[in-house]
Amino acid sequence: MLFAIIIGGLIGYAFGKFPGFLIGAAIGAFLLNLLKRRLIGKLQSIQSGFIESVFAVMGALCKVDGVVSRDEIQMAEAMFVRFRLNEEQKAKAKTAFNRGKEPDFDLDAELNRFLQASGRQPAFLQMFLQVQVSAVAADGKVHPAEHEMLVKIARGLGLPESQVDQLEAMLRGAHTNRAGAGQPSSADQISDAYKVLGVSPSASDDELKKAYRKLMSENHPDKLAGRGLPESMREMAEERTREISHAYDVIKEARKKSA
Repeated sequence: MLFAIIIGGLIGYAFGKFPGFLIGAAIGAFLLNLLKRRLIGKLQSIQSGFIESVFAVMGALCKVDGVVSRDEIQMAEAMFVRFRLNEEQKAKAKTAFNRGKEPDFDLDAELNRFLQASGRQPAFLQMFLQVQVSAVAADGKVHPAEHEMLVKIARGLGLPESQVDQLEAMLRGAHTNRAGAGQPSSADQISDAYKVLGVSPSASDDELKKAYRKLMSENHPDKLAGRGLPESMREMAEERTREISHAYDVIKEARKKSA
């Protein structure tokens, strides 16, 4: 802010000496504050749109089998807690979730609304999809009808089907890692690790490292927060980076043993 005031003041001074300096400094401060308000307003708009669209699509996803069970409702409520939503945000999330359950809910329109609000930022779109996968697979499993719906959501966001496979593999890895910490990685775990990093088992070590660093950079929680990701969803962003790191470690260990 001081820099903007000084620059404004110097410009003013060039035209009107000391009085011009004061006027220019005041204008500089005003313009900076205006810019900050607009940026904050844009971030708040993105965050509000993110939460509402997340829960609206979640409601539609939970009803894909024809009925929303009590377990699925409890899952949505658990998400309220996990995302640390305040009372106003909870009310909006519940309204959005119920809207998503309605027979006339327009999934494509909702996804398009989110695309516009998020600026189509890839990391945002992936995080949106990650929330949906986590919601329907709290037990570590994704059923066929749910998988098909997730693929439809991914396509609506302009993401490849492989993103769904990647996230499902990441979810399996998280559950396996918690259940069998310290145990040798199985062939399925290694296969899932390659899916998480989005590379083929035939990829070179350099290609593997490049893919890993790219994903870690794209999904860094601080970077996502700066782009408008709600602070309440930071935990999920951190979880994603942990699973990316874990997948990389699994592959490195497997390659070390087979060398």
